[in-house]
Amino acid sequence: MTGAQFKRVTPRSGAPVTLSFDGVPLTATAGDSILATLLSHGRFVRHHEFGGGPRAGFCLMGACQDCWVWSGHGGRLRACTTPVADGMALFAEPQPLLPSHE
Repeated sequence: MTGAQFKRVTPRSGAPVTLSFDGVPLTATAGDSILATLLSHGRFVRHHEFGGGPRAGFCLMGACQDCWVWSGHGGRLRACTTPVADGMALFAEPQPLLPSHE
C-alpha cells in the first residue's frame, strides 16, 4: 500500500459510507465510485497476473477490464463505475460466498 493516488480537491456532501476491501475498513462518501475510494486510500485493485505488479485501473470509465473487484456475495463489480454502498465487502480475488442478508 502507498499514499493516496487520488486526492479530493473540493469538499463533497453526502452520507458517510463504510466498506471493506480485502478485510481493511475504508470510508467514503455516498456517490463515490469503488475505484475512487480505493485510490484515495492508497489501495490497488489487484495485482497483474504476469509479474505481480499492482494494478489500479486503466481507462477509469468502464471501457476496459482492468478494475474488476469481487463482491463477498458473489460476482464481479467494475470498480470505476460502481458506486460504493454502506457495508460492502470487496476483494481483489474471488472469495467464498458470505451469508446472504435476505
